[in-house]
Amino acid sequence: MSERIKQLLQRTPSEEIVKAEGWVRTKRDSKNVCFLEINDGSTLKGIQAVVDKAKFNNDDLLNNITTGASVVAEGMIVHSQGGAQDVELLVSALTLVGDCPQDYPLQKKRHTVEFLREKAHLRARTNLFGAVARVRNTMSYAIHTFFQENGFVYVHTPLITASDCEGAGEQFQVTTLDLENVPKTADGKVDYSKDFFGKMANLTVSGQLEGETYAMALKNIYTFGPTFRAENSNTTRHLAEFWMVEPEMAFCDIDGNMAVAEEFLKFIFKTVLDKNGEDMQFFDSFVQKGVIENLEHVISSPFVHMSYTDAVKILEKENDRFDFPVHWGCDLQSEHEKFLTEEIAKSPVIVTDYPKEIKAFYMKLNEDGKTVRGMDVLVPRLGEIIGGSEREYRLDVLLAKMKELGLRPEDYWWYLELRKYGSVPHSGFGLGFERAIQYVTGVGNIRDVIPYPRYVKSAEF
Repeated sequence: MSERIKQLLQRTPSEEIVKAEGWVRTKRDSKNVCFLEINDGSTLKGIQAVVDKAKFNNDDLLNNITTGASVVAEGMIVHSQGGAQDVELLVSALTLVGDCPQDYPLQKKRHTVEFLREKAHLRARTNLFGAVARVRNTMSYAIHTFFQENGFVYVHTPLITASDCEGAGEQFQVTTLDLENVPKTADGKVDYSKDFFGKMANLTVSGQLEGETYAMALKNIYTFGPTFRAENSNTTRHLAEFWMVEPEMAFCDIDGNMAVAEEFLKFIFKTVLDKNGEDMQFFDSFVQKGVIENLEHVISSPFVHMSYTDAVKILEKENDRFDFPVHWGCDLQSEHEKFLTEEIAKSPVIVTDYPKEIKAFYMKLNEDGKTVRGMDVLVPRLGEIIGGSEREYRLDVLLAKMKELGLRPEDYWWYLELRKYGSVPHSGFGLGFERAIQYVTGVGNIRDVIPYPRYVKSAEF
């Protein structure tokens, strides 16, 4: 496997012939020399390839090499004559692999992210999206590393499911029925017995419920895969298809859950700072000033713990400043979460013990009968980054909660049997991967931290 340009840039000058393969970012011509910046996506800045025109009799070759063309350049690594780089490639052989016509949309100028979303098949060639892709890769690797090194088992949960984990009903339906001629039952309803699965099926909103079943056998597991929400939200924070990280731990209460969540976040943030220094400097300079300092603060700060009730008491005193006034029983908005982290705690905050009415059916009921052992991890600048809970492991209490919410126990029979056969206290949490990437990079729109964003009225590419 040939060396990447990132490795070539770290070489010391020598007479060894090396090869640089990539795409031309820029081309500068003088009378005697042609300068090409070649980038292969391994690093923010490409390698400068210096072509002595006197050594290349084929004028057509250099004339046909334009921005966007793919090339293979061979030569020696030498000290750079300019100040923009330490070393450069003195070219002795040059091959044009794929030419690029003048209508190439990524010419040397600033492009808006809105324009680049329309060119999602090409946008990874820009500095911003190349850096996002590398950070996304590092964060993926760090997530697996954290769990694998701590004895968790990676479980693949289904993307097609007949149950709604969140109970919100915002799911994409999966069907093979002919939508032009939908079969109906005698009472006029859709006859799902004729469908592929013989019942209504949807794309999953979470792998948590299936993850719990494996935690009841393997103790500590995690899932990391795509999830889907048919939520008609046209915002900078919502996608219809996104990735979730969901660990689940048996014999673990909410305190253990919070400890793992804190350690986990600090690990992945530190890994990015350690491995993607150049990319993070780019984000800090051109995307979000102070993003590195912000991450370093999270890594070094003990997370503050407070109950939902205490948080509401603090926020109620400041209701005049909020667009959404706070009262006990309401859902906290991002403005409230940012206030708690940035102005009250001045550090990440974990809020616990939420009213049962605003949390999912599977969260463990507290002894007061009014609150559940849910927890949200809030970080400065973003707000909620992780949501989780201790799960309700008592069969009678879980059944009562499901009936109270109008959920049909027969639809969750297998989930309920976990509470029948060797039930144990267990906990878990979920991290929205794209929101975490937004936080790390400072990128303002979630559509720009996933290769091909899916949202309302958009399923291009």
